[in-house]
Amino acid sequence: MILAQHIHLLVGTYTQNGKSEGIYVYDFDLETGEATLVSSIASENPSFLALSVDRKYLYAVNENGDGKGAVSAYAYDDLQGTLTFLNRQLTKGDHPCHVTTNSEGTHVMVSNYSGGSISVFPIGPAGSLGGMVQQIRHEGSGPDAQRQQAPHVHSAFFNPDETQLFVQDLGTDELNIYDYRLEDADSPLTVAEPPSIKGAPGGGPRHIALSADGRFIYLVQEMAATVMVFEQQGGSWGIIQEEPINEPDFHGRDGAADIKLSPDGRFLYASNRGDANTLAIYQVDGITGKLTKIGNQSVLGGGPRNFALSPDGKFLLVANQNTDEVVIFERDADTGLLTDTGKRLNVGSPVCLVF
Repeated sequence: MILAQHIHLLVGTYTQNGKSEGIYVYDFDLETGEATLVSSIASENPSFLALSVDRKYLYAVNENGDGKGAVSAYAYDDLQGTLTFLNRQLTKGDHPCHVTTNSEGTHVMVSNYSGGSISVFPIGPAGSLGGMVQQIRHEGSGPDAQRQQAPHVHSAFFNPDETQLFVQDLGTDELNIYDYRLEDADSPLTVAEPPSIKGAPGGGPRHIALSADGRFIYLVQEMAATVMVFEQQGGSWGIIQEEPINEPDFHGRDGAADIKLSPDGRFLYASNRGDANTLAIYQVDGITGKLTKIGNQSVLGGGPRNFALSPDGKFLLVANQNTDEVVIFERDADTGLLTDTGKRLNVGSPVCLVF
């Protein structure tokens, strides 16, 4: 039985290299940081996961190409920590790499990287996915001829009141904005005004974190390895800051990946892969939203594609894809700094962590 100080941690992986079988569920002790494997379920390249708000269902992309990109639905027993497969739908876009769902549990949104599109699926009363009801394909390109020859939709995040969806496109250097209408079951997304926010040319928008009041957006740019800060000003968004992830003396390959605010909103973290393999740590000004760089923490492994903070903010866990383990750090709530607990989860190609 899961006690009050325990919570389940779900881990998504890449399976094509044969090191893992799919999705893993761990019992995580919020006091000690200890984690114990509870269950697993086979799934093909479940590289990003999203739990329903009521924690009854899990949705996972199957990041495949050649027309086999899909999203899978599972019933989730949060008490036992087990998953039961419900059904799967093709996303009609290659290499789906991100999935999210609204708090009302009516729609699932899937970002198709190679397809350059966002796919919308209705959720049935028992958590299964209906056929795709809407797909929006982006157009355009960016200045990098190798990475930005076409749109590459990388993620989609709701604003706090779920009236809008922000869709990050690495290929076009844009954050596309869509109005979301819950009551329109078949076409819930319409282009907003303004329709987009511009990132830096050649920056490669990947993921965002939004402040709790929805006033600030923090964007991690994969190719530029920077964090851009946007403030909502009237009916539009303006850039107020761009900060590097790396230390000034860093020289090497970049691959910035994930970005998260601490539960209290006082600190921001951003990961960089490539030759860096670090987490940048920033303090957030509660009034202006601007960032002050505190430092960089080695992730003690390779390929930090995703990381997660425990709900109480006491621990920060990093999924090191290239070194086949999850590294568990303890977090100082006053300074934002991280300390290695020495605890590890050995799992092949971990790429997504969800509490």
